[in-house]
Amino acid sequence: MDFDLAPPTGVGPLRIGMTRHAANTALDSLRDLSAVSESDRPGQHVFRPSGLMISIHCMRDMLEAIELGRPSSQTDRVLFQGVDVFALPAREVVQRMGEFTSIEEDPDDDASFIAPDLLLSFWRPFAADDEPEEEQGYHFSSVLLAQPGYYDTPAQAAERLQQSS
Repeated sequence: MDFDLAPPTGVGPLRIGMTRHAANTALDSLRDLSAVSESDRPGQHVFRPSGLMISIHCMRDMLEAIELGRPSSQTDRVLFQGVDVFALPAREVVQRMGEFTSIEEDPDDDASFIAPDLLLSFWRPFAADDEPEEEQGYHFSSVLLAQPGYYDTPAQAAERLQQSS
């Protein structure tokens, strides 16, 4: 199954801003009933037979972020504008994302990248850009799609709050 990232809206039936109850229902709909994982946690995350992890993060009864973890097989793919974010090498994902939007190295973690205009972040535990055999560093391990303000510092959050009132 293909999961198309549609920032800042969501992915599949999961929509940023939906209620926790609606998000739980949408997350449950992504579970493969023929192969339910013992690792599934209703209202938190599901693991599909491919190994793809889909996790929801809710605050104040509202879905604010969706995280997808790299599958171990290609039966599930996570795409942004045709870019398979887990099958391609991390550096190629960054290069291809740069064709659509600005993407920058996370100042706190040089193995991770943030596309702030899209509210997408890409994570891997370490960079191994020249080592294809080193799966965890050569490819991204997770992608997070979030609501506006998710990455704000406290000062930015206060400014955003002041602007909306």
